Amino acid sequence: MDNNNNDDKNGNNNSMFGKNLILWAVIALLLAAVFNVFGQAHNDMSAQSAVAYSDFIHDVDKHEVSDVVINNETLKGHFTDGRTFVTYIPAGTDVVSRIEGKGVRISATPDKSDGFSLFSILISWFPMLLLIGVWIFFMRQMQGGSNKAMGFGRSKAKLLGEKLGRVTFADVAGVDEAKEELQEVVEFLRDPHKFQRLGGKIPKGVLLLGPPGTGKTLLARSVAGEAEVPFFTISGSDFVEMFVGVGASRVRDMFEQGKKNAPCIIFIDEIDAVGRHRGAGLGGGNDEREQTLNQLLVEMDGFEATEGVILIAATNRPDVLDPALMRPGRFDRQVVVPNPDVNGREKILKVHMRKVPLAHDVVARTIARGTPGFSGADLANLVNEAALLAARRGKRVVGMQELEDAKDKVMMGAERRSMAMTEDEKKLTAYHESGHAIVALHEPASDPIHKATIIPRGRALGMVMRLPEGDRISMSKEKLHADLAVAMGGRIAEELIFGLDKVTTGASSDIKMATEMSRRMVMEWGMSDQLGPINYGNEREEVFLGYSAGQSKSMSEDTANKIDAEVKKLVEGAYARAKKTLTDYRDELETLAKALLEYETLDGDEIPLVLKGEKLHRGGDDDDDSLKKPVKSGSVPTAGGVDLGSPEPKGV
Repeated sequence: MDNNNNDDKNGNNNSMFGKNLILWAVIALLLAAVFNVFGQAHNDMSAQSAVAYSDFIHDVDKHEVSDVVINNETLKGHFTDGRTFVTYIPAGTDVVSRIEGKGVRISATPDKSDGFSLFSILISWFPMLLLIGVWIFFMRQMQGGSNKAMGFGRSKAKLLGEKLGRVTFADVAGVDEAKEELQEVVEFLRDPHKFQRLGGKIPKGVLLLGPPGTGKTLLARSVAGEAEVPFFTISGSDFVEMFVGVGASRVRDMFEQGKKNAPCIIFIDEIDAVGRHRGAGLGGGNDEREQTLNQLLVEMDGFEATEGVILIAATNRPDVLDPALMRPGRFDRQVVVPNPDVNGREKILKVHMRKVPLAHDVVARTIARGTPGFSGADLANLVNEAALLAARRGKRVVGMQELEDAKDKVMMGAERRSMAMTEDEKKLTAYHESGHAIVALHEPASDPIHKATIIPRGRALGMVMRLPEGDRISMSKEKLHADLAVAMGGRIAEELIFGLDKVTTGASSDIKMATEMSRRMVMEWGMSDQLGPINYGNEREEVFLGYSAGQSKSMSEDTANKIDAEVKKLVEGAYARAKKTLTDYRDELETLAKALLEYETLDGDEIPLVLKGEKLHRGGDDDDDSLKKPVKSGSVPTAGGVDLGSPEPKGV
């Protein structure tokens, strides 16, 4: 589908380029013709030397003139040596009798001086016509190729035809509940009388809500594909213009197009660009965006359901939409398109895996279980990265190893094996990551370890990745305390092994994550015994009238101090909890750190074996020498000491 869209855009761009090229070529040809005419006239005048009438008579008497052409009061001719000349005859002079008998050939041409010829009129008006043409051309360019020179108010909605490929519900996976809700819309578009004879009215608007990348646009196209009706698509930002009233005019024109092609579907992507809550800004409410929203509200409440025009919109910010847009009669059906669960991810992977050649060892279920929180776009990117990785390795098919490596790259970032690290820095990183891992192993509520590595990835010098055993809908207080303790494990390992004076900035992101999580536990989730189950502010609130995100207007200074004290109490409690664990299991910390220095990367299944003292036998390492390549020694750019520590998986 993306390729088809790109082809269509390229075709439109080539078409516009061709039209512009033709227009400029016509202008250039006209200019060349005018210059040629004026140049020819100038050459003729310059080639003919003007002589006085008396000199002309004198030359005639000396028999130096061979021929003349008389046109009213103008006389042109040639001398006997081939030179041309022109002169003007005085009024009342009989020039013919004067030069007869002198051996001069006399000719005459009719007088064309009366009136103006069409060519002379064109020449005189051409500069003005050229300016008007250039003005019209630039006006059309400013309007994005509109068919009319003043068509600012025309809708920019595009009709997607069959040439882009028909999309149906079979091409959409992982959102079964959303497809069931939209099936009713499909049936209405196919047979509207089935619902109308019982007095039922189909929803006029369907609002698709969900995080980015979950397939809202694809789902809207599949509704049109299933019903086999026209599909108009437009972005919310296309309604916003610098000219007052243009957005409202485009809304009216968009619905007019829809009524002419009914039954059809009009899809507005990112509707929050134009549908934000009115009155949220300073000053009056008469700006262009609010006028456009008002017109949209009127149009949605104005057309009847029997006209067969259904409006589908998508957004990932439903909290900022105007309440009038959400009421029954407008967007009266809201369909949530969430991130897929493990079964949905497996289906999505199979859809994208159809386009790449796969090895026999590929199991989509295994990849789906290891990618909690991934959206459909993330999974598509994972499959694409695996295909690119297999191509770089010179393979003909995509195997399980490529998919696993692509998953690690998407989740943790690309390996930076070229980064130079000294032996001391490698040792410190190994103990830091081992501290995270040991605390995670001995916290019952912590997620299992997926992989531990001291190879720099993304912005981190090392990483311990944990993945839940299944999809998590919510997190318990026990789980949050375990995560806080795991976050503190890296800093404590540095203190125990190297001493307080050798502590580095590597735990900066761990401390930030622990502080933010503790603050949300106190302010949003009601997990403080002292402050109780009260919400003291939402960190996602926008800055408005001087109050920043996460700060309530009614919060007193005493309450803010209590919140800070509770946050500090939670972080220090996690610090003490992790310190006790690492002190009790210091032997395991030493063992795991030495293993990381030797192998650089350990899977979750290998860590227990290492702690038992078993030697790892990696038969698959021989297939990829990069797994054994050590990090180069030398100086290292610290990049601010950034270390992601133990990040949460996507979407959690």
